[in-house]
Amino acid sequence: MALAFGGTGLATLLADPIATFMATNYPETEKFSLTNSFFWLILFATIFGISCSFTSARKLEYAGASKIGTVLLYVLITTIGMQMNILAILDNPGLFIVGIIWISFHALLLLIVGKIFKVPFFYYGVGSMANVGGVASASVISAAFHPSLISVGVILSVFSYAIGTYAGWLTALLMKIASGM
Repeated sequence: MALAFGGTGLATLLADPIATFMATNYPETEKFSLTNSFFWLILFATIFGISCSFTSARKLEYAGASKIGTVLLYVLITTIGMQMNILAILDNPGLFIVGIIWISFHALLLLIVGKIFKVPFFYYGVGSMANVGGVASASVISAAFHPSLISVGVILSVFSYAIGTYAGWLTALLMKIASGM
């Protein structure tokens, strides 16, 4: 836990000064979100987590990392649920339609690629949830197939987070360009 909280604390400690530095010295980078402290927090936390996977920290499984991780996963699921406002859809229904189109494209692409590579059905659900829903959703879907597959869901989700952090940022920039902002 010290390693996880230490990495998150370090990311938090670095985020504000770097965002302030970028805003002061390079204000034109605001259009790339480089003046936003949350951007730097997520960037550093992701880099820290990926970096730990190349060290002996990956051997912490034997010290009960999965049990602690499971508890923290439930905390994450609870936190996400507490912040949800289902009536927010009514504020901008156009975004809801965009989401339906986006998820439909995701499902179609998933089915096409799955058929081409003859992927087992398990990976359809878990791969989709890892990309769309994250660790919480992928773990639940994995457990529905078999409890021993939860680790596969978590690994796919972590990989999706690692790629998705940067791909999501790039997608947001492309959408900003497409909207003319």
